[in-house]
Amino acid sequence: MSLPLVAILRGVTPAEIIDIAESIIAAGITRIEIPLNSPQPLESVEKLARHCAEHHGDRILVGAGTVLTHEQVRDVHAAGGRLVVSPNCNVEVIRESRRLEMVSMPGIVTPSEAFAALEAGASGLKLFPATQVGIANMKAMQTVLPVGTELYAVGGIGTDNFAQWRAAGVHGAGLGTAIYTPGLSAEQVGERARALVAAWQAAD
Repeated sequence: MSLPLVAILRGVTPAEIIDIAESIIAAGITRIEIPLNSPQPLESVEKLARHCAEHHGDRILVGAGTVLTHEQVRDVHAAGGRLVVSPNCNVEVIRESRRLEMVSMPGIVTPSEAFAALEAGASGLKLFPATQVGIANMKAMQTVLPVGTELYAVGGIGTDNFAQWRAAGVHGAGLGTAIYTPGLSAEQVGERARALVAAWQAAD
């Protein structure tokens, strides 16, 4: 079973996407998000999606983050992406993602946003920013969410607090600057990815 961790590669370029992604995949992370405010993001999505299809089959879930409109959802789909992650709860984005049979992970902070996202068909919920919501508030929200709802904490979650979030019941995590910042080599990203995977597994 794949780890419920999403690598967020904000700022990655098409020239480096394959090497960076392969270092992450080698560490055991199979979900990769390229935010649309990265340089030439759709080119990176297309390049990585094609590479993964050829070398990994359908095992790697590739897509885009910071997806704000239903037009952008179509662009990501056309580039071969299968994952749509947003910082907000936009029901049009969610519905278009699901219509195209893509995985939809909208950002939510409140129970109202959570239920609106689920009603629109969200595959899971991105608790963002997780540090703003906090563990206590997340636990309170979980008492009213449908059983089985997948909550991914994003923003301020990493090796130093995986244990607390996992103990509180979070399903997974999105990893941004903890795993990648522009300028890091594929080797450096791989080291970070391995450390994050080990910490996540140890926190179980």
